[in-house]
Amino acid sequence: MSPDQTSSGAHVAVIFNPVKVDIDELRAEVALAEEEAGWNATLWLETSVDDPGQGMAKEAIASGASVVLAAGGDGTVRAVAEGMMNSGVPLVLLPAGTGNLLARNLGITLNRLPEAVQLAVTGEDRAIDMGTALLRRPDGSTEQHTFVVMVGIGLDAKMIAATNPELKKRVGWLAYVEAIARIARDVDAVKLSYSLDGSPTRSTSVHTLLIGNCGALPGNVLIMPEAKIDDGLLDVAAMRPRNLWGWVRVGTAVVWENGVLRKSRAGRRLMAADKRVRVLRYFQGRRADLRFEKPEEFEIDGEEMGLVTTLSVRVEPASLVVRVPRDVSPERAGISSAPAPE
Repeated sequence: MSPDQTSSGAHVAVIFNPVKVDIDELRAEVALAEEEAGWNATLWLETSVDDPGQGMAKEAIASGASVVLAAGGDGTVRAVAEGMMNSGVPLVLLPAGTGNLLARNLGITLNRLPEAVQLAVTGEDRAIDMGTALLRRPDGSTEQHTFVVMVGIGLDAKMIAATNPELKKRVGWLAYVEAIARIARDVDAVKLSYSLDGSPTRSTSVHTLLIGNCGALPGNVLIMPEAKIDDGLLDVAAMRPRNLWGWVRVGTAVVWENGVLRKSRAGRRLMAADKRVRVLRYFQGRRADLRFEKPEEFEIDGEEMGLVTTLSVRVEPASLVVRVPRDVSPERAGISSAPAPE
């Protein structure tokens, strides 16, 4: 569906988290876009603790909405995306949280609500991948969740669980840095067995394991440099430092290698010539099956999810249509050059 189809006679739906957004400002901006595009009356749907967005997304689609606007943080975006999975209806992100990870990875400007709302009128549709995580709890129960950015085990998940919510409100994603500094020395390595795309099971230990659909974190930290959000693959980053020097090497790999060397042919040759045991390794695949030696903390799109004993993650190719700025290059947005089919 092209933006031209979201025009006169159509209607849009806005799903908003009342804790994260200024509803009066949001209503005013949507009213301006509604008048400009000649839409019918907008459908307004408010999330709740019991339903953070999945049910609202399905209601919006059932109402015949031509496009859905999601206003909130990463949790709201993930929930709405889950409800819209494989619907073909475009999703517009109105980022209002701390991380805004999907918006960052798609090149959507943060903290500019008028521009974000205008994407419903002027943006371009792209089909992107999602991920599905099937997990088992220590009590034997199972759950399934979708994600649009990444899931994490180890220090990453423990960091999110340890982050001070009041500090996060005041300083945003920098609160994660404080949490890492506080807990890093006490985090044990995660021991696990794994299989990638049905390969023979292997055992390893890591301090952090990320399985992602996108590659960039807050602060423009490129944690998975080869990740593309529409390539039909999951990217895996395994961090295995043994001491403080190992963490320094991880930081060097993320900042210097990912941010500088990988961008040139000469830099990639230099990396290939480095034969040291790497403390940060990358893999790609369509499915990863993990079993942990003991229950481990788990996070999904920056949300603490408790303890798990097994985890099966698979990619869901081209399962979500998002509307992105037309003037953002595919390289910056981490997507291919092809727009979504109409």
